Amino acid sequence: MSSAMPPFAMSSVDRGSIGDMLSDFFRTLETRDALGPTERDALVGAVSDVRVHPEGDTLIRAGQHAEHSTLLLDGMVARASYMAGGKRQFVAIHVPGDFVDLHSLLLRRLDHDVVALSDVRVALFPHAALRRISEEHAHLTRLLWLLTVIDAAIHREWTARLGHSAAVRMAKFLCELHARLDLIGGATPQGFPLPLTQAVMADIIGLTPVHMNRTLRNLRESGLAVVRDGLASIPDLAALRRFADFNPAYLYREPEPR
Repeated sequence: MSSAMPPFAMSSVDRGSIGDMLSDFFRTLETRDALGPTERDALVGAVSDVRVHPEGDTLIRAGQHAEHSTLLLDGMVARASYMAGGKRQFVAIHVPGDFVDLHSLLLRRLDHDVVALSDVRVALFPHAALRRISEEHAHLTRLLWLLTVIDAAIHREWTARLGHSAAVRMAKFLCELHARLDLIGGATPQGFPLPLTQAVMADIIGLTPVHMNRTLRNLRESGLAVVRDGLASIPDLAALRRFADFNPAYLYREPEPR
């Protein structure tokens, strides 16, 4: 994998700019509960660095001691596990507004890599700053905890998805990504950007590249979805959701007092 590109110097990025960069993150939180100005300020003040990584870069390596957690600002990343013989399986996908390794605050290392599926921009939150938030902002701490609980819910859904046909698994994946991107204004009823190769999608769904090509063709010929040239086009979102039997309840997008 290529090495990371140099981070932006924080001296060249004022705190107002950091607040703008965190807009998707704020939206992710505020969908679930109100976020107060003091809590916003605490999050902005906790950012120590903003970095960019090219597609294919490994942001975090399994077993590496963690001193900070990484928030995705732009692009798409995946958690990757490797099996005997180097076979790769993606076990989670993250979109802008997601913490990709908030759990490393307590685990102190990951058991998987985090890799860039496109050019990405991330913000770093030192664990010392996150611990300070946990000590001084109880409600915000519960919101951050909620994000890790939702990550676990998504993992359970991905596991359950394995019991379905390839076409249904892919349809469920497209429905989930649409719902998660719609949360931050990154999707329309007609589709969303999907900068993933068929090989990457095969590693997400658990198929061979040949089987993935056939699955995408089936969805296209059924009029359910067209995945091509970095875009997922959805002629009829309701029909795709019916085919996938998609229920977004596991994403916990409804506002509740936390």
